[in-house]
Amino acid sequence: MGAGSMIMLMICGVAFAGGGILLSRALATRSTNLAKGEAYECGVPTIGKSWIQLNVGYYLFALLFLIFDVELVFLYPWAVVVKKVGWPALIEIVIFLFILFLGFLYAHRKGALKWM
Repeated sequence: MGAGSMIMLMICGVAFAGGGILLSRALATRSTNLAKGEAYECGVPTIGKSWIQLNVGYYLFALLFLIFDVELVFLYPWAVVVKKVGWPALIEIVIFLFILFLGFLYAHRKGALKWM
């Protein structure tokens, strides 16, 4: 794929995204409503200030969950081709799991897994 094809692909991508935005602005109905500016929390009306400070532990826990959840995305294709690839695949997955285990140990020692 040459440079011309790449430039054409970029132009088409920007035109497609920009065209969608312009089309939605042209066709969408507009209404001004004070309720649109309020914070939405599962349909429950907001009482008091909506800007509150949350514990950073919630975010750390969520990020760790995502990291170890995405690990499964890489384990599934490995499990499908492990018989075809053989020993090199086993060695690579052991290294991969070891690196993940080191990340788990680091998070544990930093206290990111303690709930409150």
